[in-house]
Amino acid sequence: MLNHHPSIEMLTDYAAGSLALAYSLSVSTHLEHCSECQQHVRKLEVLGANLFTQTAPENQSLSFLKQSFFEKLTEEEQDRTSETLAENKQKSVKNWFDDYKIPASLRQFVPNNYDELSWMKLSPSVKIATLCDEDGIQVSLTRIKAGAHIPTHTHAGEEITLVLEGAFSDEKGVYGRGDFVSRNASHKHKPMVTKDAECICLTVLDAPIEFTGWLTRFFNPIMRRYHPQTQ
Repeated sequence: MLNHHPSIEMLTDYAAGSLALAYSLSVSTHLEHCSECQQHVRKLEVLGANLFTQTAPENQSLSFLKQSFFEKLTEEEQDRTSETLAENKQKSVKNWFDDYKIPASLRQFVPNNYDELSWMKLSPSVKIATLCDEDGIQVSLTRIKAGAHIPTHTHAGEEITLVLEGAFSDEKGVYGRGDFVSRNASHKHKPMVTKDAECICLTVLDAPIEFTGWLTRFFNPIMRRYHPQTQ
């Protein structure tokens, strides 16, 4: 069973069709791995349609409607059964050992396999391949060898990381296939890949990351150069 998911606010924007395309891509890819969030989105679509087709009394503001919306969603989530949770866990364990499979959401960028992409080598253990950018938001893949790490860094904006293959850990936990990790300028971390397999992640950045080490800081101009926000 996956342990890390998009926020309910992000899923709500996704269900409403108001989420930026770059972030929608990451959510769509997560949904391919996560039946729990698929259920969330279906409920959000139904609840949203029911809620916003109703005529609100004059004394009910938009904030009241939003509060009511999330209260109904919480009630729906409390009705989930233990059988569903067990089923999701079995599916996650099975998927972990599957061969590499390109998510359907990414096949427009990766038709056949990850090796065909143009990878930029950041270090002997870390490679990055840019897939697209939209309004200054960069979507890329990061590929890290087994047992290696990305140097300690912080974020000038928001970073979304979705694990496609393998697993990594940082100061806050361990993240496996399908996990959706959000970091912002208040976070500093050093992702470390597990020793059993390489790790491939989908990354969405609205600003370049900033390495903080005395040596790795020399990579910062390169990261800024290749990020669309600073071009």
